Amino acid sequence: MKEMIRYGFILALICAIAAGLLAGVNELTRSKIAYQAYAEEQAALKEVMPQAAKFAEVKSGEEILYYKALDNQDKVLGFIFKAGGKGYSSVIQTLVGIFPDGKISAIKVISQNETPGLGMRVTEKKFTGQFSGQDSLSLSGVQAITGATISSRAVMDSVKKKSAEVMELIKNEK
Repeated sequence: MKEMIRYGFILALICAIAAGLLAGVNELTRSKIAYQAYAEEQAALKEVMPQAAKFAEVKSGEEILYYKALDNQDKVLGFIFKAGGKGYSSVIQTLVGIFPDGKISAIKVISQNETPGLGMRVTEKKFTGQFSGQDSLSLSGVQAITGATISSRAVMDSVKKKSAEVMELIKNEK
């Protein structure tokens, strides 16, 4: 019985030390991880709206609704938002840039965990390039990927749905 208590105490001590080390490493790397995430987000924003000089967040509380893409004179060039839809095996997150007239400048898939070789094809330029110049509310010229219909429909539906929401917010803002 004494031996079992001793082993339990040793195990608890090891766990406490490991948890303390993990918390310390987390604290040391938190700012670097946050900066890297911010840099990746800025690069993705620039990718979907390359004409913009800067981006301004439009928030509701703590939630970012969309970004305004601005030129050097703070003139609005367009808007960027995140859209997400359930694909075949995961939620597919996209970053979408739209001009004030509702035409899409570009989209970028920023997060997905679809089937390699099939569903992952939604990240390819051959698919995402179809969105450029399309009306964000209809997407009439975008073709789904053969063999990855669920994944490509998830991207298309999420872009259409979120575009309608953002266009309504923009209209009400004016």
